[in-house]
Parts: sequence; C-alpha cells; structure tokens
Amino acid sequence: MTFALGIDLGGTKIEIAALDAVGRTVLRRRVPTPRNDYEATLSAIVQLVAEAEAELGVRCTLGIGHPGTVSPTTGLVKNANSTWLNGRPFDRDLVARLGRPVAFANDANCLALSEATDGAGAGAAVVFAVILGTGVGGGIAVHGRVITGINAIAGEWGHNPLPWPEEDERPGPPCYCGLSGCIETFLSGPGLEADHLRHTGERVSGPEIVARAEAGDPAAEASLERYEHRLARALATVINVLDPDVIVLGGGLSNIRRLYTGVLELWPRWVFSDTVKTRLAPPVHGDSSGVRGAAWLGRALASGRL
Repeated sequence: MTFALGIDLGGTKIEIAALDAVGRTVLRRRVPTPRNDYEATLSAIVQLVAEAEAELGVRCTLGIGHPGTVSPTTGLVKNANSTWLNGRPFDRDLVARLGRPVAFANDANCLALSEATDGAGAGAAVVFAVILGTGVGGGIAVHGRVITGINAIAGEWGHNPLPWPEEDERPGPPCYCGLSGCIETFLSGPGLEADHLRHTGERVSGPEIVARAEAGDPAAEASLERYEHRLARALATVINVLDPDVIVLGGGLSNIRRLYTGVLELWPRWVFSDTVKTRLAPPVHGDSSGVRGAAWLGRALASGRL
C-alpha cells in the first residue's frame, strides 16, 4: 500500500502524518522546531521522513506545509514568520536532500485544502481558513481547490492593518514585516500574550490567560474580550471582500471555544450586509488538519493533479 506523507512545519513544532488511501491516519508524530536554525530545520524534516518510511516499510508521496510562501520571482521563501526560512531556497534544498518530488504550500493553504476536502468546509463553495498560532495566516479554497494568487499571497490577511482601530491600538505593535499594527501583532499567540502584558504588566502564556479567564480572573477576561473584538473586526473585512460560506479557525488559539460564539455575536456590526450567513467553525481534524492538507497535496502532485 502507498501512503501519503504530510509535514506541517510550524513555529514551535514539526508534525508528520501518514494517510492511507481513504484518509485514515496511520502514523503521526511531532518534534520541536529548531528555531532560528535553517540547517537543523532541514535535517529534522529529513529525519522525520526517513523514520516514518522505515516504520511504514514503503516509499511515500510527500507534501510539506510551511510558513510564508515560495516567491514566484526569486524562488526563495518570503513572508514567513519563522524568519530563518526567509530568503532561502527551502523547496530546492529539501528536494535535493530527499531525492524525490515534493509538493510545497503555505501552511494555511494546507489547512484550507484539508477542511474543504473532508472537514468543516466539505461541500462549501468558498472556504477561508485561518491560522491563529505563532503567526496569523489565511488560505482560500474555492470548489475544493486552493487559490494561490499571482503573487502567491492569496489569503494573507494577517499583514493587513487591524481594521477600525481604537485609540489605544494606534499605531499598533511593530511587526517583523517592517510595518506596525498588523493583524498578526494582535491576534497571534505572542500577540495575545503581549497585549495582556501591556495591560497588566504580567507575562502570562496564552493557555494560562484562557484558564484564568475561565476561573473568573477579570484581567484575563478583559484580555480575551479584547481578542474577540479584534478577531471579529478582522474577519468582518474578510467577509466583506471574499464572502465565504465558512471560515475555519486553525492553530493553537482555535482551541478557545468561546470564539465560536463571541465572534459570531460581534461581527455583524462590521459586515456590510443585513444578515451574516457565513459559518465560523473549528477544524474537524483539529490541529492536524494542516498536516493532512499537506499529505493530500503530495498525493495530488504524484498523480499529476497538481
């Protein structure tokens, strides 16, 4: 049996999974990402593939989802919040080390493909997939096909300015992209933690902020309320431009359950419509949805469908 291997390269972890012909996960493991070390990142991916194929006993198709995108102009990675990838020939280096065809895509595009194929957006005409993690990204799938765009930046809403900013949100925190006030600086995991620090003087992790809010801590509750308000504004602009059937949230912050009710209650204020039929949903495949999308892309490449 031939399996489809997918790799999700994140800012804090690298995940590999193998899917069988009907999409069942037959292998899955994670290792920490070697942050700020390009060569070590390549080596970790190569080792994961070798170990997985040794365990499965067969050579597999392979797709890799990664932050940022490969520039159509230079062939180098651009726009990755894992900044040690930027300016590198990431796809060529890995293909050379692995000695096989590999499908590469932005991590949010992999999430979009996975959820549009057999997830929360299955059967929907337009799916917008959101990454709320170390960075903030987005991907678009239309009728089950990922939209990349002529500049390879389709869906990159995280580097638009936070819309309808309040006084204390101007000019906004500096972003690694060189601008200030990007959506990513507010809605990423580090963005949530930095916001809490600015308002309380206390450095607390995102999961701890959520836990404290659930326990009734007023400062943590205020931080989550600000987060919900900003997420509602930011997603309203996506609806105004794209008008998707469903928005799927991925990344670590997608596990905050209150977002799926709080944001729905808030976003009609900014959506340019009398009603908002767009659904807001968690990923059916949880935080492994991105790695599944990468695996689907690898299989599509091998079959000539990509």
